Amino acid sequence: MKRILNLPPKAERSSQDCSALLREVDARIRARGEDGVWIFRPTLDELLASAPTDPTLPLFGVPFAVKDNIDVAGWPTTAACPEFSYIAKDDAPVVARLRAAGAVPVGKTNLDQFATGLVGTRTPHGIPRCVFDERYISGGSSSGSAVAVAAGLVAFALGTDTAGSGRVPAALNGIVGLKPTRGLLSIRGVVPACRSLDCVTVFANSTADAHEVFSVAAGYDEGDPFSRPAQPGPIVGTQIRIGIPPDNQREFFGDAEAQRLFDAAITRCSQLGHEVVEIDYAPFRDAARLLYSGPWVAERLAAIEPFLMEHADAVHPVVRQIIAGAAKLTAVETFRGIYELKRLRRLTAAEWAKMDVLLLPTTGTTYTVEQVLADPVRLNTNLGAYTNFVNLLDLSALAVPAGFRADGLALGVTFLGPAFADDLLARIGARFLGEAETIGANAGVELAVVGAHLSGQPLNHQLTSRGAQLIATFQSAPDYRLFALANTTPPKPGLVRTPGFTGPGIELEVWRMSVAAFGSFVAEVPQPMGIGTVKLSDGRTVKGFMCETAALEGATDITPFGGWRAYLQR
Repeated sequence: MKRILNLPPKAERSSQDCSALLREVDARIRARGEDGVWIFRPTLDELLASAPTDPTLPLFGVPFAVKDNIDVAGWPTTAACPEFSYIAKDDAPVVARLRAAGAVPVGKTNLDQFATGLVGTRTPHGIPRCVFDERYISGGSSSGSAVAVAAGLVAFALGTDTAGSGRVPAALNGIVGLKPTRGLLSIRGVVPACRSLDCVTVFANSTADAHEVFSVAAGYDEGDPFSRPAQPGPIVGTQIRIGIPPDNQREFFGDAEAQRLFDAAITRCSQLGHEVVEIDYAPFRDAARLLYSGPWVAERLAAIEPFLMEHADAVHPVVRQIIAGAAKLTAVETFRGIYELKRLRRLTAAEWAKMDVLLLPTTGTTYTVEQVLADPVRLNTNLGAYTNFVNLLDLSALAVPAGFRADGLALGVTFLGPAFADDLLARIGARFLGEAETIGANAGVELAVVGAHLSGQPLNHQLTSRGAQLIATFQSAPDYRLFALANTTPPKPGLVRTPGFTGPGIELEVWRMSVAAFGSFVAEVPQPMGIGTVKLSDGRTVKGFMCETAALEGATDITPFGGWRAYLQR
């Protein structure tokens, strides 16, 4: 986890280190003055009193910010509407999990009021500006959270995302925005925008940092009716297929520099060995239009209708216009919208059959604050062209920096996957950014299997009974041979590395399990098998089954088949 000040190694940490870090954070925030980032901050004494005392905690002393539509116990929650303010009795579960891991919330951040907007200008608390040029918008609705991270005030921040609020401000401020699968992060203790679509999100300086925070904060919440348990991610082949819209379905609103950066991102994906394929973006685009032109805007009214009826003048004019307009929607229109979304989901499913991951610009361009204030609705719609459909279609997403325009402004791209593709997106994002960190290292151990433990094979239950999750199907590096061993029950192959040998590579599955589960699994591995380190075709290494060479007597070399399944099907 990147920190504003580096803490000593775990064995040498102390509460004094944490206090020093929090003092530094407080000083940095004060030095920036009134910048529109913060709605509420505790005093320094209150901040120091909340510091953890156990230096072995995984996020010990890491400072973070919380979007002010997420509850922190004892702090006001306003959703950027002072008249709406209430004092939270409890931490939202995501905040409680992060605190339990040693992270320290240092304040509540500004947002487009009631999380309605992608611009960051719809607030009475000052307008957070882009960290690269204050004439430009920071993006919203999680504007303050993104700027707090990009300006180096906190190590990470929590935001929310219904239409793109956890991705657009990440792109415009040059940081990572992780929008997980809906339901993996509890939305209890979050002021709703559209409860059926809302997500808590993570802003960080790297994919590894964002994924680490996500791994800590995630967990099924019985008290949240929209929470759901984690499930194994989609199975992908050895070469990941990256879908992109064809040229005639890309919209950059006249921004040639944004187009150049997206083209460069496509080239980068090809250079990393991914297969780039064109797909029909039209059904995704049409689904995006449903979010504000369809009945889902009525969910925003349902969230705050009593307050809006009594305190209409307290609501930002643009926000009021959008939410109050939903009062004219009928139940008939709601059902028509549901039917249309079902139709579009069926069309997008056909496109997902062509790809594993979808690559899009996070935004097609950016705007000045002056431009947005003069034309708030149309320009906001433009910013959501590549984001509004994601939660409607139940997708996971990771926004990453894509570079800078010639004028020094940042733009980004987003990798999107089906529900529960969060780990896959994190690994792709980390490689795209050239990060050295191992994604998912804190979540458990990755293990490669090549024979009787493969999906559908007789010993696969030894993995599934321990809660192991299948990540993907890969191929080994070419210097591995596979042998069908003699006299084994059930039949098993043996994987042997032969330096200098060049073969087709061996098909294998990579599974992830907890450290404790891995330990109990390894304890049951019989001779002549053992657990070593296996190199994959993309250069990554994981733990995996290896075979003692003494067991090869009487074995049959089945390397030309390229894998155990192909051999069994001969």
